[in-house]
Amino acid sequence: MSAPVLASKKRRRVEVAVISDVHLGTYGCHATELLRYLKKIKPKVLVLNGDIVDIWQFSKSYWPGTHMRVVRHLAGLAAKGTRIHYLTGNHDELLRKFAGTRLGAFSIDNKLVLDLPHGKTWLFHGDVFDVTMQHSRWLAKLGAKGYDLLILINRMVNWGLYRLGRPRVALSKAVKDRVKSAVSLVSDFEKTAATIAADQGYSYVACGHIHCPEIRTVSTSKGEVVYLNSGDWVENLTALEYTAKTGWQLYRYADDPNMLPDTNQDPEEVDEEDSAADMPVATLLDGLLAEFQLRRS
Repeated sequence: MSAPVLASKKRRRVEVAVISDVHLGTYGCHATELLRYLKKIKPKVLVLNGDIVDIWQFSKSYWPGTHMRVVRHLAGLAAKGTRIHYLTGNHDELLRKFAGTRLGAFSIDNKLVLDLPHGKTWLFHGDVFDVTMQHSRWLAKLGAKGYDLLILINRMVNWGLYRLGRPRVALSKAVKDRVKSAVSLVSDFEKTAATIAADQGYSYVACGHIHCPEIRTVSTSKGEVVYLNSGDWVENLTALEYTAKTGWQLYRYADDPNMLPDTNQDPEEVDEEDSAADMPVATLLDGLLAEFQLRRS
């Protein structure tokens, strides 16, 4: 009976994993799926490439236990030696004042360069290339709130369709794809990122921000650069993974058979690690500080 238990806890080793645009604290965040993914991998380096916690839309009235479990799990990974780089995005831009902060294996920065066997990879969130971010920040924030509301409505609609036995619809993705296609006429995000990366002599450039998972080679005047985008954990549920054997690959949660929920397990059931994240905030804080061998003053 012990063999299946051991097999279920076996984690897939990757040298680098990159996730972005999790938007913890919003209705659209798929925290349960993200936590399931994180528990299935064993990365040496984990890059959180912006918009992990949605400070723009943070509300004390909405912070589910599943969201806290993600934070607790990330803290646990850092405490156990996984190198975690938190790169700031626009929705968590308040953290940019803490760029350069180091806490054990955890660090906060605005950008990062990884010197990997396949070539140097430049990582940053990418909001610096967004026209709406550069010129109309209030419009971008207003759009973010409307987008979150649309996702909430979408979930309600899909619940009704599920009850009727009809397939799900993706209202938020359909609207967002139309908006992004319009923005692309003004600013070619991928081309801009690749061109600047080529100018800096990097072989790869990895961004998030636009919620469009992608790996493709872009030709520039300085040569070819591989553009990478980790996607998001709101609509696409994707990540980037790197190993010396395979190079950079795009991970899609929906295509991973290991992510299928256990039909024999109660969906509300949590393990010992998860239940620890449901403790009172003061108790949880003391536990997190203890893991980092610090004390609360």
